Amino acid sequence: MTQEKRTQWDAGRFVQTLAYFEVIPFVSWIQKMFQGDSVRSNAIDPQSGVLFDFAKSSEINASWGALDDVVMGGVSASSVQLVDGAALFTGNVSTDNSGGFASIRTRNFEPAIDLSNFTGIELRLKGDGNRYKFLIRDDDKWDSIAYSYSFDTANGEWITVRIAFADLVPVFRAKTLQNSLINQHSIRSLQLMLSKFEYDGGLNPHFTPGMFQLFVRTIAAYR
Repeated sequence: MTQEKRTQWDAGRFVQTLAYFEVIPFVSWIQKMFQGDSVRSNAIDPQSGVLFDFAKSSEINASWGALDDVVMGGVSASSVQLVDGAALFTGNVSTDNSGGFASIRTRNFEPAIDLSNFTGIELRLKGDGNRYKFLIRDDDKWDSIAYSYSFDTANGEWITVRIAFADLVPVFRAKTLQNSLINQHSIRSLQLMLSKFEYDGGLNPHFTPGMFQLFVRTIAAYR
């Protein structure tokens, strides 16, 4: 029987993650005093369909932050930064401590974004051959239902991924749900993830622990 590998957990990064996503109210209040409010959706133009054009961005960390398996005791670590006109989601994903996912997520949009006139989301990206997930939430709660779509990348090649709202899979902590439809009138947050797991305990067939990188140029809604 293989013994699970244990690695020292980073409690400081755990607290930092919860503070960034305003899960700890007092710490979040202190941050806002010195740093100002988190990203607000008035910087996004949903009428044109463009949610994020990273080639035109000068700053990313006010709106996107790392959300890794440190929140459940894991040791995977990721970051996001602007590189050559794209958002670079990169890091190291580890299965130690029963972990196995790294992700980046937006802070909640205020007010929520209305995408009811659109068919889905289009991503322009360049990956490393891994299978990633794109997740959307229509609830501002930290631990809420997400609507997920898995997609494969071609190593080193720019590709366009179109995700119809109708094809999103409702999940809660990677477990699929029945009879749950996304509210396109109230989009609250977006997330990109590399995970060992697919859905309902199934494994990601293209997952390999270690270093990864995903470049994202644009995130836009399409009609």
